Amino acid sequence: MRCEREVEQMAEQQQTLVEQVFAQIYELILSGDLQPGGVVNEAALAQRFSVSRGPVREAIQRFHGIGLVTREPFMRARVVSLSGKDLVEIFQLREAVEGMACRLAAQHMPDEEIAELLDDLEAAREGKPRPAQSGLSDSVVDIHTRIARGCGNSRIEHLLTRDLHHLIRLYRVRSRYAPGRPKAALEEHWRIGRALRARDPELAESLMRAHIASATDTLLSTLNGAAAPVPATALA
Repeated sequence: MRCEREVEQMAEQQQTLVEQVFAQIYELILSGDLQPGGVVNEAALAQRFSVSRGPVREAIQRFHGIGLVTREPFMRARVVSLSGKDLVEIFQLREAVEGMACRLAAQHMPDEEIAELLDDLEAAREGKPRPAQSGLSDSVVDIHTRIARGCGNSRIEHLLTRDLHHLIRLYRVRSRYAPGRPKAALEEHWRIGRALRARDPELAESLMRAHIASATDTLLSTLNGAAAPVPATALA
């Protein structure tokens, strides 16, 4: 029994180490230290984090599983790189699906969740962001996640919080810090929150679609020009 317990403890420690390495690599990807298309060097990362290559290898496999890392046979792993056409298609899909999520949330999202969301948005507008809620890394930025979870459609929630989430975040984190975009995005979020509180499905959907269309334009402009640096505060 003692040996079994020791094996279990070692497995748990290994899993915790993999999660830590995963989080560190994720920050490198979001910050741009690991650029889209850049090589994910297993040995270099292991040395950087002062760990063996095993946890790094497993973390890279996780990134491959969620679509942030590509690995061709006999080729090195690389951070996924999307073409302009890929991005437009993904954000068009996002606009349609998140628009519907917002419409459904205006009908089904509990009053207390909408009130909490608006409180967070109001605090952010006043420059006094509240502590993260419900395990979210950033309660304002993740208005999209909160609406997806509150829309009452499990398939939409799965698509927006799992399948597309990491790809969207990889590119959204750059456009969000383009000059003037943070303030504009916050005002757009606030209007969406007001539409939810008013239980106006058509207005909520229209505002969300317009918000994502604007974000898409900003993203494409950012990628076509000099990419804005990503501040450390963006990396949860």
